[in-house]
Amino acid sequence: MDNRFSGLIVTAAIAAVAGAAVSVSVTGASSQAPAASGAAVKAPSLKTAWGEPDLQGIWTDEFDTPLQRPSKFANQEFFTAAQRAELDKVRGGIVDRRANERDVNNGYNGAVFFTMKRTGARTSRIADPPSGRLPPLTPEAQKIAAADREFRLAMVQSTDTCKNGLPGCAGWKYVAATSPRRAELPPRYNTGRMNRNDGPEDSSLGERCLTGGPLVFGGNTGSFRRIVQTPGGITIFYDVGQGQGWQRNIVMDGRPHLPANVRQWFGASRGHWEGDTLVIDVTNFSSKTDAFGSRENLHLVERWTRTGPRTLAYEVTIEDPTVWTRSWTLKEEYTKQSDEENKLYTEPRCIEGNQGLPGLLHGRRTEDAAFAAGRGPDPAATDNTANFASTENLEDPLVQQ
Repeated sequence: MDNRFSGLIVTAAIAAVAGAAVSVSVTGASSQAPAASGAAVKAPSLKTAWGEPDLQGIWTDEFDTPLQRPSKFANQEFFTAAQRAELDKVRGGIVDRRANERDVNNGYNGAVFFTMKRTGARTSRIADPPSGRLPPLTPEAQKIAAADREFRLAMVQSTDTCKNGLPGCAGWKYVAATSPRRAELPPRYNTGRMNRNDGPEDSSLGERCLTGGPLVFGGNTGSFRRIVQTPGGITIFYDVGQGQGWQRNIVMDGRPHLPANVRQWFGASRGHWEGDTLVIDVTNFSSKTDAFGSRENLHLVERWTRTGPRTLAYEVTIEDPTVWTRSWTLKEEYTKQSDEENKLYTEPRCIEGNQGLPGLLHGRRTEDAAFAAGRGPDPAATDNTANFASTENLEDPLVQQ
């Protein structure tokens, strides 16, 4: 697979957490429109045959809402209808231009791969703090983030990214010599792309066909979620990314959380009902997962409430006192999809059966051998992390901060 295209798919799967738009929706009216009173209007309960609130079905978020509120809309919780129409017009123009450029330059069907959902009613998925922005990092988390960033910037210092002063080198400077840090291990377990492919763990989690991060629970990935209930049990399948889908089992029998020494990619979920709302407490995350810098200390409290025949409200409060100075809350609303027209196929299919990652590694070794034989450029002077998706998404007014 072309490395730029592979990077695009991974970016789409992961940057979703940051509000990137990658899926198609043609729904006209917003299912996210605020109620006149400012509070959610609750529909009569829909029950399973055994009397529990019925959350079953295939659900997706049909509208595009940024994670954090763009500064232009700092004092607004909801867009006006006129603002949404204008945003859709601007964003649609970006898609059309990209599609035409891709068809001419790359031979890809841009209309398929580069589309956007319509703008949602909320100006941010973060509902608390009221600013719609992530809370400040703790001093220790700032140090860790800075160390991670410095290591990644050292990987590109001898490339054209720094030589030409591109955004990927912001905060760093061009140095013709390869950084001595290129031979070091990362400051902590790597979860993102870096300009080095000495082994699989130099690649992002998505490129390794692993999780895109625990906030895919509420991530704006355009993904589908299939909820299945049985008496005393609930399971959710997440169809995300390019085959990185995964199955989540919610323990509902009141048992305690796992011991602290047992860690899981998506944490351990313990659920119970509070009226018509499913409340899930999630702990025991692995240090190999990452949610904006939070890892093993991440704690989620989710609330799932059926609000109508085709609507499901989702709310999650996220905390990690080692990373953020306070907790924060994210809200989304999902729309029920046709069980017949939207079947989920859950066989492994990430990067064509994960043949892409070995191909990337083989390509890097080929470049190394060619350079050692006096042919081709120095691999350390080539930026393999840059990709047009992450750069062009800066044009999207919902991504601009």
